[in-house]
Amino acid sequence: MPARYQLVSAAAFLTVKDAAEYLGLSPHTLYVWRHRRQGPPSFRTGPRGRVMYRREALDSWIREQEQADSRSNTARSPLSTAPQQRVAYIPGA
Repeated sequence: MPARYQLVSAAAFLTVKDAAEYLGLSPHTLYVWRHRRQGPPSFRTGPRGRVMYRREALDSWIREQEQADSRSNTARSPLSTAPQQRVAYIPGA
């Protein structure tokens, strides 16, 4: 594992660049998601308003994405539920 990645994964707060690397995304994707109010939670800090991410918030966001995806969460898979029964249509009833 590269030394830079070890430092990024050990830090409590990550810059946009480091958070993107941690998530395997481009920094541009995180900027777009932030603008659209999507993606993991972030905040601004310091006199220049630098965008930062908490590593624990990124991990929590990843878990939420896994639970929302039916391929990762068998409870949400349409294949794990019984098929719905059709109700018989009776004309004029």
